[in-house]
Order: sequence, then structure tokens, then C-alpha cells
Amino acid sequence: MTPPRTRPLAAVLLALAAALALAACGETASTSNFKGESHNVAQTVSNFQTDATAEDEKKLCEDDLSATLTAELARAGGCQTVLKAQLHEIDALGLTIESIVVNGQHALAHVKSTYSGKSRVTVLALVKEGSHWKISGLGGAAHA
Repeated sequence: MTPPRTRPLAAVLLALAAALALAACGETASTSNFKGESHNVAQTVSNFQTDATAEDEKKLCEDDLSATLTAELARAGGCQTVLKAQLHEIDALGLTIESIVVNGQHALAHVKSTYSGKSRVTVLALVKEGSHWKISGLGGAAHA
């Protein structure tokens, strides 16, 4: 049986790796189809993608990821250190924000990525911290 502390950290790291893989794309995800809080969530996903593409670990840790996720990464060796290792493993792929569901201080962004002709829809979980939306992990994934 996995110790309670190890399982959540492993899940967080796997979620982050998958989210970073989604983010590494040359084109910024479009936010124009979204309004209000949904637009703000879409903008966070777009910023995350831009910062991952630029390999800007500092912005990813400070601006794009939730405090909880950043703290988990800090315990795993440092947010920026962990992200730097992940960013070097990523190939470019296409990214589209399919839909966003906002429920109070939480949101889910359904993001479609295409790589080598295969599509995958991943659900990014976000949380509102103060006035800013931050990525807190993955809500799930399915092949499209």
C-alpha cells in the first residue's frame, strides 16, 4: 500500500506533466469564444500555454499554478526545478479550448490536443485564488 503522502504527490506530478504536454504549442489557445468568468478561465489556460512554450518556469509557478499545486511541487524538489525537467521532455502539439464550466470558485476547462494525428480531450481543473484563476490539476481525460 502506498503511503498517503506519496500517492497525492505522484498524482500531482503526473497531472502536471500531462498539463504541460498540453500547453507546449507554438500557437496560443483562443479565448475569443468565452465571456465573463469563462473568458478569465480561458485566459489562464492560454497564459499557461504561453509560459510553458516559453519555458518560463518562474511565471508558471507564480502566475499559472494554484498555491496547493505549487506547494506540492516545492515538496517534490522545487516548483521551478520540477517544471524545468518536465518542459524539456515536451514536443509541440496543437491545443484548443473546447469548453469551460465554472462553478463558484472552481472551473473545468475541456482542452483538446492533437499530436501525430491523434486527438485527446483533457480536463484541466482550476481554482480562483483572490481575483485570479489558477490551474490546480487535471479533472480527467478521454480520447476523442
